[in-house]
Amino acid sequence: MTLKIRVLLAKPGLDGHDRGMNIIARSLRDAGMEVVYLGLHQTPKAIVRAAIDEDVQVIALSILSGAHVTLFEKIIQLLKKEKAADILLLGGGIISKKDQALLSTMGVKRIFGPGTPVRESVKYIQNHVGRCSL
Repeated sequence: MTLKIRVLLAKPGLDGHDRGMNIIARSLRDAGMEVVYLGLHQTPKAIVRAAIDEDVQVIALSILSGAHVTLFEKIIQLLKKEKAADILLLGGGIISKKDQALLSTMGVKRIFGPGTPVRESVKYIQNHVGRCSL
């Protein structure tokens, strides 16, 4: 028996729409993953708590507000504090190459920018999260 990959999706901060996240959620489910979608206006603390409570292997955040460095930094700090830094942390949004490089050094494994094919995100997760066999 193979366990499904569990992914938590969230929109931290003040972003006001989540159309893209709904498309990602559907695509991940269609690929056989379990998706926990927290929705809009989530705090870093709520995201980390839900990730731990839901036992996810992946946290994927969409940030369009420009606060990506601050939000990711806080989430990374909380994950380390909770001894959950092994959760694969991904992002999406309009994030400059300079900030993408900074986020990478902080521990964000990949940023998917506008126009990235959904299947690329799905394949990345499948390739970077080992499935556990029972």
